[in-house]
Amino acid sequence: MDFSEVIRLRRSCRKYTNEKVPPSVIETALKDAIVAPNSSNMQLMKFYWIQSPDKQKQLAEACLNQSAARTAQELVVVVANWSHWKENRRRIIDEFVKSQNSPALDTYYGKIVPLAYTYGFLNIIGILKWILFTLIGFARPMMRGPNTRNDVAMVTVKSAALACENFMLSIYNQGFACCPMEGFDEVRVKNIVSESWCSSKVVMVISIGKADASGIQGPQFRLPYSHFVTKL
Repeated sequence: MDFSEVIRLRRSCRKYTNEKVPPSVIETALKDAIVAPNSSNMQLMKFYWIQSPDKQKQLAEACLNQSAARTAQELVVVVANWSHWKENRRRIIDEFVKSQNSPALDTYYGKIVPLAYTYGFLNIIGILKWILFTLIGFARPMMRGPNTRNDVAMVTVKSAALACENFMLSIYNQGFACCPMEGFDEVRVKNIVSESWCSSKVVMVISIGKADASGIQGPQFRLPYSHFVTKL
């Protein structure tokens, strides 16, 4: 489909038919997802494609048994996990920075990225960074973060959300439907996918299937263009 058509046809589907989704559809969407833009190219997201019937049932229950989860043919859990930043940084340096032979990239991943992702026990380092960056900011434009654990979490969640959008648009482009769900018990979802309790965030659970006619709830509604766009 035309790209604008895909964007406008995409709707959150609350109920699916029994038609199976070919594995190739999910695989294509996942490959499209991981090439989404992300902060510093750190790629701090995980996609858990839930294929076990038992885990699918557990996940549907953790999603409050809503029909979008209960009737889904496929379920994908998207997690932002910032605990992998050191490992990913090391791989980026070994596999990308060295091949580019770029002093600028070496400085960025060698110094700036560690400064950005380090916040310390009880955010002590993050608080010191906030003080330093605020003082510098009085004299010149200055990046004011990320500083604290919550700042780092926000950065990784935003990047994962961009990947989710790629994933969902790819699903619709292949003739299937999906629903990004935020209504779930995060503790139970993390237990199902064996994710870290303290250094990860479940961004959303995405259900996939062939849309049932009753799964789309009414016509699309958006507030006027002028409500969102301000020209300065």
